[in-house]
Amino acid sequence: MEQSNALYAQSGGVTAVINATACGVIEIARKNIAKIGKLYAARNGIIGALTEDLIDTGLESDADIAALRYTPAGAFGSCRHKLGTIDKHRKQYERLVEVFSAHRIRYFFYNGGGDSQDTAYKVSQISRELNYPITCIGIPKTIDNDLPCTDNSPGFGSVAKYVAVSIREAGMDVASMSLTSTKVFILEVMGRHAGWIAAAGGLAAEKEGDSPHIILFPEIPFHTEHFLKRVKECVNNYDHCSIVVSEGVKNPDGTFISESGLVDAFGHKQLGGVAPVIAKLIKENLGYKYHWALADYLQRSARHIASKTDVEQAYALGKAAVEMALAGKNAVMPIIVREKGNNYRWTIGEAPLEKVANVEKKMPREFITADGFGITEAGRDYLQPLIQGEDYPPYQKGLPLYVKLKNTAVAKKLKTTFEIA
Repeated sequence: MEQSNALYAQSGGVTAVINATACGVIEIARKNIAKIGKLYAARNGIIGALTEDLIDTGLESDADIAALRYTPAGAFGSCRHKLGTIDKHRKQYERLVEVFSAHRIRYFFYNGGGDSQDTAYKVSQISRELNYPITCIGIPKTIDNDLPCTDNSPGFGSVAKYVAVSIREAGMDVASMSLTSTKVFILEVMGRHAGWIAAAGGLAAEKEGDSPHIILFPEIPFHTEHFLKRVKECVNNYDHCSIVVSEGVKNPDGTFISESGLVDAFGHKQLGGVAPVIAKLIKENLGYKYHWALADYLQRSARHIASKTDVEQAYALGKAAVEMALAGKNAVMPIIVREKGNNYRWTIGEAPLEKVANVEKKMPREFITADGFGITEAGRDYLQPLIQGEDYPPYQKGLPLYVKLKNTAVAKKLKTTFEIA
């Protein structure tokens, strides 16, 4: 009897720790060689699966796979491509079955956020709809921390740490120059609908006057007069004002302040820079000199300052995904469960993909201060454990030493090709 093979793929925006999850998947699969013959990776996510562009991870050394734990970005390439429904886009699923069948793939692990979990759920339905035996496990990943069911999402803790460290350091810089130079500093962070990343900046403010003085959340409508009044109060009290703003901050009518009019591959509205909009507002109304910065890709790729807790959870979820698949589970996602008690402890649980797909978890109102400009103690209690610990990569010549895999292509077995619409 021929062995069953497995396929792993990364999807959506990558993180500082998604490769730690890949490390967990691959290392545990290698320990179960009797059940999983080969573990392939799809190049560029689900697109690689559709185009039969597969990578043989078995040709990578144990040392290089272990080094994934310390390496940012997506080692196998990612994509933003969402599968349609089986009834309307049947050819896509028939193509997946062709590829899976040709390479004896019986296990599929899809590592991504909400839209990716929707794709994973749809793939899990192939067994029923197209009569092909596939076990599909979704693996959580998103810096936005907006996946439901899980206490937090791998990737978020490291972004949270980066943002909190950055606003603390930049705030000290501004404070030292405020007498004769910059009065206002604005750091724009990611978060289209959920303000988790912006909230993490609040961890830097441990006492009165600490940066950030203002946080702008997508969950709280932006009122110009209230905001400008607070900026002026901060400058009067502290001689400067540091601000963390989420890219998804909205006007009272629900429109994005920074909406560009474009949409991305998932159909989400493409946002421009909100920081310069806020900066212009301050300059025109209050006259303060300002500087602004976009954390952008820096916040999600900063493996050098990753949260140890985040790295450990990312690896554990990859490990759990393989174990769940081998235990016969299907259409589930391993999750982080926060244990009750004063000391932070976590375990691995599971959630059905049906309840995860396309559901966004926003910041609870009780995590945001009454005035809408900061985080409460409850918010701090939730966030603080997620940034704990350092897990530095090895360094060489003063720079982080990251691995680049060979990513050797698997020989194609199908004569037909598939065009991505």
